Amino acid sequence: MLVRFEVEDTGVGIPAETLSRLFKDFEQADNSITRQYGGTGLGLAITRRLAQLMGGEVGLRSTAGVGSTFWFTARLKKAERQDAAALAPAPADPEQQIGGRHRGRRVLIVDDEPVNLEVAKFILEEPGLQITTAMDGAEAVRCAQASAYAVILMDMQMPKLDGLEATRKIRALPGYAQVPILAMTANAFAEDRARCFDAGMSDFIAKPFDNEVLFSTLLKWLDQDAAPAESPPDGGGV
Repeated sequence: MLVRFEVEDTGVGIPAETLSRLFKDFEQADNSITRQYGGTGLGLAITRRLAQLMGGEVGLRSTAGVGSTFWFTARLKKAERQDAAALAPAPADPEQQIGGRHRGRRVLIVDDEPVNLEVAKFILEEPGLQITTAMDGAEAVRCAQASAYAVILMDMQMPKLDGLEATRKIRALPGYAQVPILAMTANAFAEDRARCFDAGMSDFIAKPFDNEVLFSTLLKWLDQDAAPAESPPDGGGV
């Protein structure tokens, strides 16, 4: 089919006596245009050539002081009709889904390495999660006593109280029997995974973590909606 495109402006316009020169190479309506606005005078000539290659033409209508309308035509082949499945938008990635469905949910990150904490905090705040950090297992237990969290990301090897023992203590708190606690550790051997699950952890994310894996795992557990109510559980504070 022959398709026509038009672009209209309300600019300075072009005098009628100069219209015929505009589509020639290195031509502009007035030499002062080059001095004031720049340009080589090739744009419209190239446009004409492209339109001709597509079986079309170019042209313009213009009134000085009022504006111009530039147009071109092209002969385009009709595409085969696509079914609805082919036209369906791609599903949002895990980070976008977290931002859409779980913005504002509270997540506790536990790690004795300050850089790891800051990196994980920065990444997870992007989709709108509320992040609390703890430097060791003992501090993590105190945080869980004082507040409710949708998910806890727990390092395994930490001073004072390691992640395994901290998980056992948190599981014993009111309201935390089913809260997802995800191990984050560089120890990725099968026996390490087994120790995590034996301690009551829900899942395992190996360090250094991949952002997509982190968001996918978080989304899986957030979607289960197993978090306690967003208020401090009974039985103590910090």
